[in-house]
Amino acid sequence: MTTSGRVTRRVRLAPLDLLALGLVGLRTRKLRAVLSALGISIGIATIVVVTAIPASSQRNLMRQLSALGTDVLQVSSAPSGTGEAVALPAEAPAMVARIGPVRQVAAVANTHTSLRRSDKTEAGDGAGLTVLAGSPNLLRLVRGQVRSGRFLDSASARLPVAVLGSATATRLGIGDLGRTEPPPQIFIGSQWYTVGGILAPVALSPDLDVAAIVGWESAVTYLHFDGRPTVVYVQAYEPAVEQVRAVLPATVDPASPGQVRVSLPSDALAAKRATADTFSALFLGLAVVALLVGGVGVANTMVVSVLERRSEIGLRRALGASRGQVRSQFLTESVVLSMLGGLAGTAIGAAASAGYAAHLGWPVVIPAGATLAGLGGAAFIGVVAGVYPAAQAARLPPTQALAS
Repeated sequence: MTTSGRVTRRVRLAPLDLLALGLVGLRTRKLRAVLSALGISIGIATIVVVTAIPASSQRNLMRQLSALGTDVLQVSSAPSGTGEAVALPAEAPAMVARIGPVRQVAAVANTHTSLRRSDKTEAGDGAGLTVLAGSPNLLRLVRGQVRSGRFLDSASARLPVAVLGSATATRLGIGDLGRTEPPPQIFIGSQWYTVGGILAPVALSPDLDVAAIVGWESAVTYLHFDGRPTVVYVQAYEPAVEQVRAVLPATVDPASPGQVRVSLPSDALAAKRATADTFSALFLGLAVVALLVGGVGVANTMVVSVLERRSEIGLRRALGASRGQVRSQFLTESVVLSMLGGLAGTAIGAAASAGYAAHLGWPVVIPAGATLAGLGGAAFIGVVAGVYPAAQAARLPPTQALAS
């Protein structure tokens, strides 16, 4: 375009100039800007809260379900004709440990040895109680806890030391172990064993409650144990539990896989997966509603802002501002307003979610996706809500805008 022989070039606004121009409306109408940002912040805070609080609840629920052994399988032989458990091959635990998704393997074996409170009591004193040989990692795999004393370790597993299940200790009349008193002794087979610990009830394996557990090496040395396990506990990578279960029979006993029984994955595993799917659907629905509420609020604010600032728009157009510059100004203002609300909403939502989870004793979980969705959603809302008001402001003729 030429004027008196001189060429007039359209001026392009730098990003910082455009940002400063977009902040003009926010600085001159601070109260309205605060209220508008509060509206969008409530929407974004809702996204964070409805994502973070169920995520914390879900993490807590998953932790409780995992404690039920959703990733643990039990391997045993089919009962004999007399109903007694048949021992598995001695090399079974080592073979199972070679399966890729298997994380941990522990074994127990019924030593078929008598258990009595002392050598002076009758032979039927320990009727119904079993003496099991176990590996030191058994308690960790079955999620058990020691009520008193300590469990077997690599040293005590070689010595005549026994750990009693909760029901076994009650049956034998042994209470919690004192730190200053000498530990009690029990008579297993023809050997005295020192009681090194007493277990709390084991929900995942109730058989341990009515047993006395001795070390694997100790059972071989003092009880003439043949080293063949009765039950093998397998902890596998949870998504691959079914696949591991399918190959366990042939791995444990290649000669007779049909004689090997493997427990089904617990119902807790199915509940755990169904719970995860339910929570995911809930997150999506609530987040969409919160975004729509916030977007309507920003759009309403920007439309009113254009109507109130018609004279300002006309003056800028009369001074040479192009339609694109006016459009960019209001679009930038809308995005900045939404981002301020998004930042505040994300902070408020994270703080509220963390406080609520901590109050209930849940693990605090603030999903990164929720934070990114809050900020990204705010920017998206700002663009969508500002398009129409910005286009409306750009279409105003300068004379009509100044006259209003």
